[in-house]
Amino acid sequence: MPRAKDLLLQAVVLGLVAWGLLSLLAEARSRMAAQGIPFSFAFLSQEAGFSLSEGLTYAPGEGLRPFFPSDTYLQALLAGFLNTLKVALLGIFLATFLGLLVAAGRLSANPLARALAAGYVEVIRNTPLLLQLFVWYFAVLLKLPSWENALSWGGVLLSQRGLVLPQVGLGGGVLGLALGLFAGFFLRKRPLWALGALFLGVFLGWVLWGPPLVFAPPQKEAFGPRGGLLLSPEFAALLFGLVVYTAAFIAEVFRGAILAVPRGQWEAAYALGLEGRDAFRLIVLPQAVRIAVPPLANQYLNLAKNTSLGVAVGYPDLFSVYGTVANQSGRSLEAILLVMAVYLTLSLGISAAVNTYNRRVALRWRL
Repeated sequence: MPRAKDLLLQAVVLGLVAWGLLSLLAEARSRMAAQGIPFSFAFLSQEAGFSLSEGLTYAPGEGLRPFFPSDTYLQALLAGFLNTLKVALLGIFLATFLGLLVAAGRLSANPLARALAAGYVEVIRNTPLLLQLFVWYFAVLLKLPSWENALSWGGVLLSQRGLVLPQVGLGGGVLGLALGLFAGFFLRKRPLWALGALFLGVFLGWVLWGPPLVFAPPQKEAFGPRGGLLLSPEFAALLFGLVVYTAAFIAEVFRGAILAVPRGQWEAAYALGLEGRDAFRLIVLPQAVRIAVPPLANQYLNLAKNTSLGVAVGYPDLFSVYGTVANQSGRSLEAILLVMAVYLTLSLGISAAVNTYNRRVALRWRL
């Protein structure tokens, strides 16, 4: 009986929320109709007529390609979403890695490492993210040398236009790499044997068919680079800012999770003959990850939503493209509903991935 009452109450609350949202939407549509503006998403098929500084979109029959002004509003929003997705996924990976390193520094026995890690966390967490983005963009990246005086090292070009990396392609030796990975998978219970199989596969593939990867350095020309992979300063500023900012919070999540592991786990690891580093890596860290996964999901969601601040440094993310589309088409309501749905889908996707991993790890440890 209590279970039925709880379900009934949840259904009533959900119904009231749905009724309120539908009422607001109906009121907005009626006011638009009174002004002769029909509620429609047909504008998405119209020509955009503006360009983006960077970004790929999908074109039927062509696949992914750079966005052109002759493309539609829908393709413009898709390009903005792909830019957002690129920053969000790369930022989650880098922020997790940096946060773990900072957490290890805060728990280190070295006083200098502890002080530096603590200072980093306190400074970054207590200054606004928008301010940090401005520092990265205006005070760091735009102070780099001009394109004419670009720094060059090993086929990499660095200037105010961004970072230009060599293009990477697959060579004939990739077959040897694949064979080494295949053999290493079956030998994964013996790490040294697996590593040896990988190196042997790469070596034989290199000798027989050439290197597994081929690097094509960019060519420096008067008006910009020819070839290579360009990382714009806007992209770099947004990525660096999000990674540095989010990593400070992730570091505290990891630190709290590590401290939550009972001290007896350390003592048991030492009793088994493990040294400090091995005890942390094999015994403590896996248990701390289980504790840290739920709060990590919140930080990942915050990072994904904070990508909308890219508009402040000129990065054409989804929110920035939405602003241009809404101004040109006059379809603010339809566009913002579409953008909200995309952000909601992205957030739910991240939550689902983290929850799936959390259930998998919890099940494995219960066994």
